[in-house]
Amino acid sequence: MISAPVTVAHPVGTTIEVLDLFYNTPARKKFLRTERTEFNHIEKWIRRLALARPDVAFTMTHNRRPVLQLTAATDDAARLARISKICGEAFASQALFISRETDAIALSGWIGLPTYNRSQADMQYWFVNGRSITDKTLAHAVRHAYRDVLFHGRYPAYVLHLTMDPKIVDANAHPAKHEVRFRDARSVHGIVSQAIEFALRDTRPGGHQLRPLQTTVIGSRLIQQSSMPLATSGGMTPAVAEAMSGYQALTDVPMTEHALPESADVPPLGFAVAQLGGIYILAENADGLVVVDMHAAHERIVYEKLKASFADSKIVRQPLLVPMAVSVSEAEAARAEESTALFARVGMTVDRSGPTSLLIREIPALLKQGDAEALLRDMLSDLQEADVSNQIEDTCDEILATMACHGSIRANRSLTIPEMNALLREMETTERADQCNHGRPTWTTISLADLDRLFLRGQ
Repeated sequence: MISAPVTVAHPVGTTIEVLDLFYNTPARKKFLRTERTEFNHIEKWIRRLALARPDVAFTMTHNRRPVLQLTAATDDAARLARISKICGEAFASQALFISRETDAIALSGWIGLPTYNRSQADMQYWFVNGRSITDKTLAHAVRHAYRDVLFHGRYPAYVLHLTMDPKIVDANAHPAKHEVRFRDARSVHGIVSQAIEFALRDTRPGGHQLRPLQTTVIGSRLIQQSSMPLATSGGMTPAVAEAMSGYQALTDVPMTEHALPESADVPPLGFAVAQLGGIYILAENADGLVVVDMHAAHERIVYEKLKASFADSKIVRQPLLVPMAVSVSEAEAARAEESTALFARVGMTVDRSGPTSLLIREIPALLKQGDAEALLRDMLSDLQEADVSNQIEDTCDEILATMACHGSIRANRSLTIPEMNALLREMETTERADQCNHGRPTWTTISLADLDRLFLRGQ
């Protein structure tokens, strides 16, 4: 029975006390799990509420012990501090703030850099008009924006708020109010995907000023605490002349003395000093040592150039003097025949010459020294996995990524100092250059302080 309300002394705020929850439904109590498990469910719910309403202070206690104490956040810095307490300092230190309003739909919040990624989709928070929800359209929009900067099998992390007219969103699409339904889901998808993709474009050396990853010295080994290690590449076709021709024209910065120029004149990736193992470029910047995976870095550069040319319909074709015959399966031949227009859009002319044979007549001029047959087979493999009619953009990006992989410099290719410096400068002006097309990091750095600790200097 509910008694009549009476006036009592109480501080500003709201206190909710729940007692005898299963008094009238004792059978429900049998389905409860351990106290710890049930408390974890409650804690996750409180944390979502705290992310949804950063302007409200929260205090959570369990067994008379404070578990969570959050002060009200009234500005971006305070809101990021709250996110740091809930999602962890590692996420907060590698998160980008985004804010965009289009067609009366406002998107704001924090997205993790590609370097901060998860093995599961366990740090993805969506709030629509202040309510915590899960939505396939929104999840797909974010995944689409991260499609070529995350390593395969990894997931982005984010805390995003979407605000819109309540009339264009159905908040009663789910009995527990966990899901919503948008009147124009395609428009919402486009706004979210474009906003995040635009923010990720600046993930290049010097693009975002964030706190560096922590390093730890264990014995005589220096461990860089990154989300994943640098990867090497090999077994690819020779480099394309056009892809490297621009490097020869760039002037190398003379380094006649050991000391670097003034810090203000040192670019983010510094200046090349050597090549290691035919794979890595070693450079010195104002902070210390820079290590660049030359294949991964060049792969991103070529990919972004191909995407720009593709968007402008300016891909230059190179006719083959003798058309190249390729033997394929009937299914692959049929797929190629259906995809003639798609091949044309990416600068290739492929004709079906028989039930199980194809003819390559033209390829992109950028890849004229590449392996055209291997390229075609990889492209057919991509097409077999994608629904061309519904995922044309993703399919084209995957094909361009394959082309970039074939057109980038290979492992064990010797580069001169001018070529290495030219590659570093181009990385600094290329969008998303912090990762290759497959999401692998293209470069890392070790500070002078870390090197000093490694060699026990000053101890």
